[in-house]
Amino acid sequence: MPKVHVRKGDTVLVITGKDAGKKGKVVSVEPAKSRVIVEGINIVKRHMKATPQMPQGGIVEKEAPIHSSNVMLYCSKCNKPTRIKKKILDNGNKERVCKHCGESLS
Repeated sequence: MPKVHVRKGDTVLVITGKDAGKKGKVVSVEPAKSRVIVEGINIVKRHMKATPQMPQGGIVEKEAPIHSSNVMLYCSKCNKPTRIKKKILDNGNKERVCKHCGESLS
């Protein structure tokens, strides 16, 4: 299964596409398709048929997945998009840290 460099709950910056420059939180990750759903990004309109849960039906706006290569992890300490590096802790666990400032991103 392919790996994705972001996780659910991460703050990311969209670097390309119609929403370039916007920040948002990752809602879900689909590693098999290398896609992520980001809160408030890539909003699409879907026509929904009336159901018992939604008797009105109509047009609904929702987030669509975007490719993981189009987002970059955002460091809240240095306020920049960043790549990550793995730091091995004393107990043998790995931690994701910012390449610029060394702040933990986990």
